Amino acid sequence: MNTNSKSSDPYKRILIVLTAIFLITFSALQVESFVKLDKDDNQNFKSLTIATGNSLLPIINYGNTDNTTKKMDVLITAYSSTVSQTDSTPFTTASNKQVTDGIVANNLLPFGTKIKFPELYGDKVFVVEDRMHQRKSDNQFDIWFNSYEDAVKFGVQKTYVEVL
Repeated sequence: MNTNSKSSDPYKRILIVLTAIFLITFSALQVESFVKLDKDDNQNFKSLTIATGNSLLPIINYGNTDNTTKKMDVLITAYSSTVSQTDSTPFTTASNKQVTDGIVANNLLPFGTKIKFPELYGDKVFVVEDRMHQRKSDNQFDIWFNSYEDAVKFGVQKTYVEVL
């Protein structure tokens, strides 16, 4: 009989129980979203963690000098202020801002988050100010267009996003 494996069993059980309690507690909080930004002693960016719903998305990018905190592969769609594509207030975003060029909708990032789509728009900065239907993926972004025709012309594209 191996005494080492017997002696570690209670610790494994305790760890499993504590992990289960943590997961149950965290999922019960129904956190909409939060962002935690860590900096090193010199106030340089060290890591970023995003929590949404009951899931955590750690985003780490050490030693980055161009202020980009994360690159993610995403699906980009387009929408306009037509009633069939929005709610009863088609010119007001979920953050209560009026739609304008550079507004995007996303369900993961907090309102006010600045992002870029370098492959499609170079250095143009977009701001998350709207939300999408809950069935949409956290890795999907919806860019606002002034006209329905322009939104349809844009279609659906795959690219990456830089979260600033």
